Amino acid sequence: MNNIVISENVVIGKKLTLIGGPCVVESLEMCKTIAAYLQELCAAMDVQYMFKASFDKANRSSVKSFRGPGIEEGLEILGKIRSSFALPVVTDVHEAHQAAQCAEVADVLQIPAFLCRQTDLVAACAATGKTVNIKKGQFMAPEDMRCAIEKVQDSGNDKVMLTERGTSFGYHNLVVDMRGLAIMRELGVPVVFDATHSVQLPGGLGNVSGGRREFIRPLARAAAAVGIDALFTEVHPEPEKALSDGPNSLDFAMLKTVLQEVKAIYDLTGKNQ
Repeated sequence: MNNIVISENVVIGKKLTLIGGPCVVESLEMCKTIAAYLQELCAAMDVQYMFKASFDKANRSSVKSFRGPGIEEGLEILGKIRSSFALPVVTDVHEAHQAAQCAEVADVLQIPAFLCRQTDLVAACAATGKTVNIKKGQFMAPEDMRCAIEKVQDSGNDKVMLTERGTSFGYHNLVVDMRGLAIMRELGVPVVFDATHSVQLPGGLGNVSGGRREFIRPLARAAAAVGIDALFTEVHPEPEKALSDGPNSLDFAMLKTVLQEVKAIYDLTGKNQ
């Protein structure tokens, strides 16, 4: 597996990386608060850090749910986080025509799990030359993500990562098959574990998704033991007030505990195996 150079300070595969931030851009001040805390925490723990937030959540359960500020304002805020903190930025891209505009700000373009089979979207993101992080669909077998990797590589881009975020198990529930992390790593690309979306209960609260936050720690520890290159978490200072995915977001204290445990296991098991 080749390392992926994201920036001067972040090389995926070199050491543990945290991809973290609020589910959706709520405001510039909120993003600054979260970025500042996570950057300081990761520096103290010798963990690489990339800030993640979405300018739009196009797949919300209800049409009445908060989606974000939109692409113009959202990218402006992400750009300010990138420049103010000298941090790489990760954001979701939902439509092919958004890829080039997002690439002007983001260092990593993320393909949402529901869209991982959308060829035009994947190809458009790959064509920007930026690193593409593809979330494995809740309906996908891990070995079938080989085709998603090939769509990026066939566009002339070899900077691709895969993220595990749980698999549909009946209605309103997800489970994580830890074998999938090993299987996807065998495809020759860095692997990310999305610890917070993996405990989501899709549509579990009727018109919004629920979550089982208490399972984030054990699942993150298990993933680190199997072997991951990066940990993905949604973080909010007050998850109960978050405008998206609050039930499966971590507050600052919980994130610190999870990251300490994952880092210890990562170091103990030979880093990225």
